[in-house]
Amino acid sequence: MNAPAAHLFQPRALPAAMLDELKTRFGERCSTAMAVRLQHGRDESPIDAPPPEVVVFCESNADVVAVVALADQHAVPVIPYGAGSSLEGHLLAVQGGVSLDVSRMNKIISVQPEDLTVTVQAGVTRMQLNNEIRHTGLFFPIDPGADASLGGMSATRASGTNAVRYGTMRENVLGLTVVTAQGQLIHTGTRARKSSAGYDLTRLMVGSEGTLGVMTEITLKLYPQPEAVSAATCTFPSIDAAVRTTIQLIQMGIPIARCELLDAHAVRAVNRHDKLALTEAPMLLMEFHGSAASVKEQAESVQEIATEWGGQGFLWATTPEDRTKLWAARHRAYFAGLQLKPGCRSVTTDTCVPISHLAEAVTIASEEAEAAGLTHYIVGHVGDGNFHIAYLIDPNIPAERELAERLNLQLVERALKMGGTCSGEHGIGLHKMGFLVTEAGEGAVAMMRSVKQALDPKNIMNPGKIFTA
Repeated sequence: MNAPAAHLFQPRALPAAMLDELKTRFGERCSTAMAVRLQHGRDESPIDAPPPEVVVFCESNADVVAVVALADQHAVPVIPYGAGSSLEGHLLAVQGGVSLDVSRMNKIISVQPEDLTVTVQAGVTRMQLNNEIRHTGLFFPIDPGADASLGGMSATRASGTNAVRYGTMRENVLGLTVVTAQGQLIHTGTRARKSSAGYDLTRLMVGSEGTLGVMTEITLKLYPQPEAVSAATCTFPSIDAAVRTTIQLIQMGIPIARCELLDAHAVRAVNRHDKLALTEAPMLLMEFHGSAASVKEQAESVQEIATEWGGQGFLWATTPEDRTKLWAARHRAYFAGLQLKPGCRSVTTDTCVPISHLAEAVTIASEEAEAAGLTHYIVGHVGDGNFHIAYLIDPNIPAERELAERLNLQLVERALKMGGTCSGEHGIGLHKMGFLVTEAGEGAVAMMRSVKQALDPKNIMNPGKIFTA
């Protein structure tokens, strides 16, 4: 099984002197209240761990520097915390220490509409950003579903529903302000669209999951809001037919902006949760961006391809209100799915495969889950080969967790054989550490470990994540 081993949970004592210094500097923004600690010691993963020993709410770069400098002095772990929406145990305090909450660092520092860039503090969420820059005619397209913080999205190299057209956080982060493990403030990257100046420290930090430093400011690419937007749903006789439609439209170069798969279980959950009346069959939820003419042409091409694979019941949403209703339902699919089995926890997969293998990967995974009799549902950003199965388990029945992990293992092994990855967007965290070794190899993981050791010799930056020290 790939569940985290008990030896990873090795809390280090928080010295009383450090706690006193934190309380003196931060006052009520430093909390040891159990309710606050528990909130910061739980994410959306199925993993349970002891809470952090203290939570500090930072509001500036200077605050973060002060916390990390103290942690360096006392060799105490620091775990960055944004919106708490992680699915892989990233924010769990497996070695105790300080939960460094950046949610109050939520200011948009500067917008440069002529350059199509913006600089924000790490606690700004994607929805907040888009609401505040709407008047500029620009938007930030990376949309992982949850209203995650942009710091957390950068730390996990997130993507989401728009990645098929606009890429992932890796392609859209231009520069960072980072507090290193020694409490030093550094800047990486620039607002220029490219650079050949030295090592690419921005790309090193993006996806590092808080293990190399704390991101406090992020410079991002923005995009013009499209002239015309249209969304559509289409149902299919099988998951295979829906995915093969996706493969064909991608291979034909149709510039679709979003292409999301929901299996029948996911549609049923969304219907119940949002009081919709969607046909409970495998479904593609698509969106098209561009001029009025190009959007119409894209939609007609997709409808023709879908019809060849048995697609039917095309429903179009052209008004902002109708589109918002559809995408809001998709974004709430995770919590809607949890209601299929009240009181459950979710073991959520995150494989991504080359597009040519996608139909096989999704279909086999679905068949295995159905045969196992475990409550589940499937959603996927199938336009870029990434899909998720949420295995819903009763936390009081260990056999269900074991079954879900076994299915997850089979799924990942198959994806790796197809040339894919164990994690398309959620990151490694605690849950996928064993998979990373299988995927990257001992040599590559040893190189990652060397980078970690060089930048964080005391192993205080979110220790116990990605790989063991």
